[in-house]
Amino acid sequence: MPLVDRFGRVHTNLRISVTDRCNIRCFYCMPAENVQFMDRGNLLTFEEIERFVRVAVPLGLRKIRLTGGEPLVRRDLHHLVALLAAIPEIDDIGLTTNGLLLADQAQALFDAGLRRVNVSLDALDPVKFQQITRRTGYEQVLAGIREAQRVGFAPVKINAVAIRGITEGELVPFAQLARQTGVEIRFIEFMPLDAEGQWGRDRVLFGKEIIDLLSREVQPLVPVGQQDPHAPATEFEFADGRGRIGIIASVSQPFCGNCDRFRITADGKLRNCLFSHDETDVRAMLRGGAPDQEIAAAIEASIAAKNEGHEINSARFVQPQRPMYSIGG
Repeated sequence: MPLVDRFGRVHTNLRISVTDRCNIRCFYCMPAENVQFMDRGNLLTFEEIERFVRVAVPLGLRKIRLTGGEPLVRRDLHHLVALLAAIPEIDDIGLTTNGLLLADQAQALFDAGLRRVNVSLDALDPVKFQQITRRTGYEQVLAGIREAQRVGFAPVKINAVAIRGITEGELVPFAQLARQTGVEIRFIEFMPLDAEGQWGRDRVLFGKEIIDLLSREVQPLVPVGQQDPHAPATEFEFADGRGRIGIIASVSQPFCGNCDRFRITADGKLRNCLFSHDETDVRAMLRGGAPDQEIAAAIEASIAAKNEGHEINSARFVQPQRPMYSIGG
């Protein structure tokens, strides 16, 4: 039976966090210093992740995205990719990375079966990059993007968080990069998942503003036809066909009604929503000898209990206790 919640949404897409560690400190995600990371012994092993995926496949799982923290700091990640790529029912494996280590690992990941990669990069100005990440490494990220394209990843996407008062000046340069290189730029509205409580609605640079500015400053953007209704991004292309832009308007235009995603944290906690306050301890079952049927039942129960939406725009919204790096991006 498929994984269907009480609102009729079918879940086929799993996000797997492989670590909460990261080699940068973006202010919208992590504290600048003194981060308390999970004990490595609490992280799911690659074999435990593989088993969880194999249990979920008969329930309809077909797509996987590997996340962190920064997933490429997890040693030998290409081995996990190979394990997952060997599961016949899994027809799509993606990776979200900050790109710092991508140049060195792109070929091994591609050879293991990974085909899609999203690079988180919020600014093309090196000074602005360091302001946001509170670390250096801008040139390494660009090198990682170039290497991903060279080895054959398609598409290569850049995820840029849109923050009012900080990233407005990056919009046109990103659009020009898309037009010149073929990478797809996806602007993500700043969400309330930061560890330092800096989020405020007045700091969200809204998707419609981005489309209006780029249509005015570059050339008109038109919606792409036949879009995946489950995809978080609404896709546009420039009128001359050169350059594609995606908008993930999580705040101004929530897409909860079409959500097909669930996730498992690096320490083995199953979550039915990025903003969920409830978790199911799958690691305890995996390490406690639970049969596949018990794990499958826990997955079904988690999905069945999923809320209608994240409620960011209501007075009922409460930010999850875990910040983004701990949940998995």
